[in-house]
Amino acid sequence: MTVLRSLAFYAVFYTGSVYYVLASVLAVALVPRHLRRFPDAWSRFHRNCLRVLVGITVRETGARPPGTVLYAIKHESFFEAIDLPNLLDHPVPFGKEELYRIPGWGRAAKAYGSVTVYRQAGAKALRSMLAEARQFIGTGRPLVIFPEGTRVPHGTRPPLQAGFAGLYKLLGLPVVPVAVNSGPLYHRWWKRPGTITLHFGEPIEPGLPREEIEARVQAAINLLNN
Repeated sequence: MTVLRSLAFYAVFYTGSVYYVLASVLAVALVPRHLRRFPDAWSRFHRNCLRVLVGITVRETGARPPGTVLYAIKHESFFEAIDLPNLLDHPVPFGKEELYRIPGWGRAAKAYGSVTVYRQAGAKALRSMLAEARQFIGTGRPLVIFPEGTRVPHGTRPPLQAGFAGLYKLLGLPVVPVAVNSGPLYHRWWKRPGTITLHFGEPIEPGLPREEIEARVQAAINLLNN
């Protein structure tokens, strides 16, 4: 049954995704002011497919503060990235450079509002990310980063990427750590029914030393990592 439900999910979700991607690309060219509705609808469609076809429900705990903050989210599977437009109000994600090379999708992602992560360029990459991110401060939109840099197996606690502390220091925004336990259910070919929990931790004030902010974020995003 798990295999059949997973196959149904892949067939329905990825077929439907073609429509949402094409609609987003067309919206960029024809009606850019309406672009947001398509990623938002795609993200809701994803949750509905998980619930109906796989038997995965999502539980959210903790609170989201108002205003522009930097969300630091544990990254165990594609679930977190796809769920962002549904989870937060018009988020600005940090996405790896390779994603923006996808024809059509990359242009739509930039038009939606996102920050490109150049993972191999050191200080130059940090300056570029900082310049892009600062465009959204004052808009009320939340910024979102996966501080571990990539998907990691559930139960592991890799060090945070060095660029996270630099962005935290230079942006001067509070950080809201978000723990998630999607890996055991979602990050597998045959997805399992159950509940994915997303826990919003207490905001962490700006201005802390690097060692302290990294330790506090590391502890908070791994709250469900057992």
